[in-house]
Amino acid sequence: MPDPISWEFSGPYLAAALIGGYLLGALPFGLLLTRIAGLGDIRAIGSGNIGATNVLRTGRKGLAAVTLLLDGGKGATAVLVAGIWGPDMAIMGGYGAILGHLFPLWLKFRGGKGVATTLGVLLAIAWPVGVACCLTWLLVAATFRYSSLAALIALAAGPAFAWFLLGDLQTVQMAAIVAALVWSRHLGNLRRLLKGEEPKIGAGKRA
Repeated sequence: MPDPISWEFSGPYLAAALIGGYLLGALPFGLLLTRIAGLGDIRAIGSGNIGATNVLRTGRKGLAAVTLLLDGGKGATAVLVAGIWGPDMAIMGGYGAILGHLFPLWLKFRGGKGVATTLGVLLAIAWPVGVACCLTWLLVAATFRYSSLAALIALAAGPAFAWFLLGDLQTVQMAAIVAALVWSRHLGNLRRLLKGEEPKIGAGKRA
């Protein structure tokens, strides 16, 4: 990866990476794919979320898997493309992709929960951290069958993984910021988890 762009001249470039990442992240693949498949508006199904977990509630596992890959892929793509111009640009592209998925302009800022996109960003920024978070998600999901709990634990562990695996403060900071963003979109899930009302993976109510 090239050397970082000097901060003295990087302001407009960082803004461009953030905006470009936002536009990419705001592509609502879950909504588009379910409409193409003739399933209607995914926002009228289950929790109303546009992510892969809610797409799974349509009964189309293949469609949910494609949504998961595309949502993760857009986060990774934003990082890798912006990263051509340096690591600071890569990080801004990643932030933009996550914000775009969470708050897409053309969906009145009501997007998805951001888990797949965030994992894609982490895999592209620092693959050991991304892999550790993905494995944590799989372990928690397989054990407790709660997608939201798996996401909350996996991303909360991200900063610790970044510290122990890389020892890089910038990556630790980014992992903490993106975890906070995703947690902010899971407050309803957290309340239901505490009340014992959160549906498990495969249930048909909420996400």
